[in-house]
Amino acid sequence: MKLNLSFSPCPNDTFMFEALLQKRVNIHGLDFKMHLGDIEELNQQALAGEADITKISFANYPAIANNYELMDSGSALGRNNGPILVSKLKIYPDEVNDLRIAIPGEKTTANLLFSLFYPEAKNKKPFLFSDIEEVVLSGEADAGLIIHETRFTYMEKGLRKISDVGELWEDKTNLPVPLGGIVIKRKLQKQLKLQVQSALRESIKFAFAHPEASLDFTKKHSQTLDETVIRKHIDLYVNQYSIELKNEGRKAITYLLQKGVEQGFFSSIEQEIFL
Repeated sequence: MKLNLSFSPCPNDTFMFEALLQKRVNIHGLDFKMHLGDIEELNQQALAGEADITKISFANYPAIANNYELMDSGSALGRNNGPILVSKLKIYPDEVNDLRIAIPGEKTTANLLFSLFYPEAKNKKPFLFSDIEEVVLSGEADAGLIIHETRFTYMEKGLRKISDVGELWEDKTNLPVPLGGIVIKRKLQKQLKLQVQSALRESIKFAFAHPEASLDFTKKHSQTLDETVIRKHIDLYVNQYSIELKNEGRKAITYLLQKGVEQGFFSSIEQEIFL
């Protein structure tokens, strides 16, 4: 059985999936058809139910909960890794509400987290995450909400931090920042879903044990070829929660979704969230 597998070209995802795709671990006889896409594209794809297994933003999960459940492995959670609001201008946090802000997608967790702390900042426009720095530098937006590799490059380009939204989350909740996860279609057989989850978990463990094995695959798809930036990216987004969410990871995700419901971003979820 061929399963459609979608994830982003970002180093954290390619690092985690490389061993699975190259069959360096036991994949239980499964066959995967890979598709790479920007996170907003993956969110839209999940809304359409196109992929059997896909990376999504946690903020998009309520809209797809009928069709997908969240796997215990493959998530991006952590400390000091949340979205950052930047500008080329000297702007203070209390001035954010009046800005034109570039965001990496309406359905992204970055936008949800930002909205929780800056609910009055309404003038937002989505862009491909890798374009946001240039959008801000060109003056098309006053500020930009950056994620992924751009966390490591914005200062070199003359941008300055206005607000670290991940820090705001951690200060408020004392929980890791929940960003995105891997979901699988509910309609698939339970045993098959558990085999996929096991294969992904072993793939991540292999990647940690043999980080050099995934480097060529990661560089091939990354926005940057700088191995130092790639390594920083992986170190920031792939961690113990990627291998297994455990109680703290599940608590962070559940709390984020609860806050989204309370703030009116989406309706409550009736289905079981986790596989």
